[in-house]
Order: sequence, then structure tokens, then C-alpha cells
Amino acid sequence: MSARTYKARDFHRLSTPWNVIFNLFAGIFAFLCVFPFIFVVIISFTDENVLARDGYKLIPAGWSLEAYRYVFQTGDTLLRSYGVTIFVTIVGTIVSLLFISFYAYAISRKSFKYRNFFAFFAFFTMLFNGGLVPTYIIVTQMLSLKDSVWALILPLAVNAFYIMILRTFYSTSVPDAIIESGKIDGAGEFRIFLKLVLPLSLPGLATIGLFSTLGYWNDWFNALLYIDNPNLVPLQSMLMRIETSMQFILQNSQNSSLSLEALRSLPQDTSRMAMVVLATGPIIFAYPFFQRYFIQGLTVGAVKE
Repeated sequence: MSARTYKARDFHRLSTPWNVIFNLFAGIFAFLCVFPFIFVVIISFTDENVLARDGYKLIPAGWSLEAYRYVFQTGDTLLRSYGVTIFVTIVGTIVSLLFISFYAYAISRKSFKYRNFFAFFAFFTMLFNGGLVPTYIIVTQMLSLKDSVWALILPLAVNAFYIMILRTFYSTSVPDAIIESGKIDGAGEFRIFLKLVLPLSLPGLATIGLFSTLGYWNDWFNALLYIDNPNLVPLQSMLMRIETSMQFILQNSQNSSLSLEALRSLPQDTSRMAMVVLATGPIIFAYPFFQRYFIQGLTVGAVKE
């Protein structure tokens, strides 16, 4: 038996003790990744007085739903903010995938005459941008998107870094022979892209789609700049406003008509954790839809023997 064959067998077939050790290590690492969120959930259900007396504990002495009652007392406002965020996330991800996939595919083809120019155009925006003031003027005055849901979608629709990732994926995973075969059969560029390229690009598109989904779901800054209509406030921005209002009440408690006991009963730390759970929980369910392709998309450009 050659040394090369022995090495290959030794690498691919681990002994039982090593297999147990590696699985145990992977399980511990996975638990350490999940534990912070579990701990945040526990704190959000902890009684505020118990938290102030005993501090953060894995098993608190008292439980309470007061933090969630405080957040949900906004009623329809919270549900409306959830609806705005879900709409912006879904539509924004679709629009972003369309723009990025078309742009990346064009600059990945050697037959495209101006691919170097447009590749440099995208790369240049990764290094330099126009700044906040010109962006605000363009969105509010030139495009007239003030107090529009599109002000939450279009500014994040195209990301130069995602374009470069997807261009690399197209260059390494879509052979030129497939494109040529489509042209021989008389297919146009759009038909080649839809029928031949997209089915091969699911790992890359899933990776970019997950990044875009997280970006839209967690965005609050665009709402701060462009949204004054309370009916268009997304979830993250609304939770931030609740937090700001609570801090304002506590800081101005001497001038407030509320009693000192009522002010002390406000769930400060637990409400923050409840906001984290409400903002993070739904997006967790997006991962199973992307998990099948995510790892393969992250290894784009990897060298195989």
C-alpha cells in the first residue's frame, strides 16, 4: 500500500475515538453559538425586580411577562411595523437578487465588451461613495422617495461586494461550454440566463439572498432618514423608538406625573432583551430555506484536487 493511499484512507476514515472527539467538539461549539440567544430569551422572561436584586442568572428566582406586555402595549403599531419589515425584506431581497445577478452575470462573461469598465465601476464604489448628504438629496429630492416604502428598499438594493462574490461564482461554476451550447440551440441571452445559468447558480444566489435578507431585516438607519409617516416605520426603528421613549421617561422622572413606584416598575433591562427576541426570532426561520446552498455558496472559488 502506497503512502498516498494510506494517507487518503487515514484522512477520510477516522477511528471511533477521534470521531467521538470531533463530534463532541462540534456540539460544544454549536452550543456556545446558540447559548447567548437562549440566555437573552431567559432574561426577557425574568422579573425586573428579581433581575435588579440577583443579577443575570440562568435560572431566575422569578418569571414575568411584563417586558413583553410593555412592548406589545403599542397594539396595532407593532403588528404594522412587522408587516412593513416583512414586506420590505421580501420585496427588497427579490429586487436585490435581480439587480445583482444580472450585473454580476454580465461582467463575468468574457464576451461582454465593457465588462472591465462595469467591473471597475462596481469595485470603485466599494472604496469611495458620495457620502450621506448627496445620498439624502438624491433619495428625497431627485427620486422623491421621502415617506415611501421604496426609500427602505432601493438604497440597499445593489451592493458592490455581493456583485463581486456572485461574479466569482459565475466565473468558476458556469462553464463557457454551457453558454455556447445554448447559443448553438438558438437561445437568446435572457433565455440562456434563465434556463441554463440560474439552475447552476442556486448556491451563490442563496448566499447573496441570505445576506440581503439580513440587511433589510436589520435596517433602521434608512427609516431614521427618510420615514416620518408612522404607518411606514419598520420593526427595528419602532423598537428603537420605544427604547428611546423609555429612557426619556426615566431620565426626566422628576418632571413626570408618574409615581416613583410606577417608574421603578418599568422593565428596563428585560424589555431590551424582549426587543432583541422580537427582532431576531423571525429571521432565524429564514436560515433553513438557505442552509441547503449556503455552505456551497461560501466556498465559491475553492480549489479542489
